[in-house]
Amino acid sequence: MLEKFLVGTYTKKTSQGVYEMALDTTSNELTSPTLVAKASSPTYLALSKANKLYTVDGDKAAGMGGTSAFDRSTTPATLLNHAFSKGTSSAYVAVDEARQLVYEGNYHMGTLKSFVIQSDGSLKLADVVTHQGEVGPLPEQADGPHVHYTNLTPDNRLIVCDLGMDQVTVYDVADDGKFSLVSTYQAEPGFGPRHVVFNPQKSICYLAGELSSNISVLKYDEATGTLTHVETLKTIPADWTAHNGAAAIRISNDGQFVYVSNRGFNSLAVFAVSEDGTLSLRQQISTEGDFPRDFDLDPSQQFVVAVNQNTDNATLYSRNATTGQLKLIQKDVAVPEPVCVLFEN
Repeated sequence: MLEKFLVGTYTKKTSQGVYEMALDTTSNELTSPTLVAKASSPTYLALSKANKLYTVDGDKAAGMGGTSAFDRSTTPATLLNHAFSKGTSSAYVAVDEARQLVYEGNYHMGTLKSFVIQSDGSLKLADVVTHQGEVGPLPEQADGPHVHYTNLTPDNRLIVCDLGMDQVTVYDVADDGKFSLVSTYQAEPGFGPRHVVFNPQKSICYLAGELSSNISVLKYDEATGTLTHVETLKTIPADWTAHNGAAAIRISNDGQFVYVSNRGFNSLAVFAVSEDGTLSLRQQISTEGDFPRDFDLDPSQQFVVAVNQNTDNATLYSRNATTGQLKLIQKDVAVPEPVCVLFEN
């Protein structure tokens, strides 16, 4: 069986945009990438149920950036529109199927945006929030707020990670895409919130701190939309002193295991989830390359695909559903400047 997935990339060297690959679950191998959508550094991707692809994109020459909409029912994908504004490209994009909205987080501009999905799949701006306020103590935070993640909570609010301000904010979203602030969680100084995942079985979420190489367990109260700190753990060994940045975070469908990628230590950290939602480290495994920004579990949950940006390669693991641990089965699969992994199934 072939499980197809998309890879978002930087386009600083040889990459031209979004590529499609497949995981052959019979031979346990990855296929070579095929270009399916040309874009400028489409580092994160989202796919709607209507088979519309939304990508980070930009036009450097014009000083514009934002999100682009493509129709994936054709190959190559058909460009529907660019939802750009003055400034840099965005960092994250997500689809809200219930409200037919797309959310965009812009790291350099410190903005959160919502777009209404039009009948043809193209995007129309609905609302913009610009984060303002005190930033964290580290050099990476000195130049202002940095919105790095915008996606839905289990109760269809929007949760936003701001790496610059060490904050996680929760918003209500109206049907027309307008935002209203519900709560703000303040992480410890220098934590650098990057991405977050929710446990499907518990009122708990797990927050990856890029700058601290930490993962925090947070309790989520749906009644009030607030987050409360439970515990914080390292994603790297205590004796690792070279640079590292925690990146992507994923959780298994059964809510039993959490995975985090480390750029620098170049590994995937595997955590087991206890009955109360707290974590214990079970494995550190090499990504067989440099700077793994992203990875994903396949739909069957039997495999994990990781991609290494600096070494232009993908790595395939089998996954033990009982222990959560990973086993290397293929490495050095050539992919140009890979960043994001998104299974299409």
